[in-house]
Amino acid sequence: MWPELGPALLVSSIALSYLLTGKIMKGAGYGVIGDIILGILGAVIGGFIMRQIGFAGQGGLIYTILVAVGGAMVLTGVVRVLKRA
Repeated sequence: MWPELGPALLVSSIALSYLLTGKIMKGAGYGVIGDIILGILGAVIGGFIMRQIGFAGQGGLIYTILVAVGGAMVLTGVVRVLKRA
């Protein structure tokens, strides 16, 4: 309906997803820039995982946020394991 809001909604959903991930997976965080980068990469990873298991990305804003949260949680878990090693 409003194409100019597309990128704004995408960025805000990624920011919200990493905020939710931070609340779910308690930790110190990685700084503002690090959190933003992990949020974006988490959204990409979440989308990749969902495509691999057969879900197409046509679920709207809530689907986007949930996929981004899932991907950010996976990425945060991997980063934490690598930091301990």
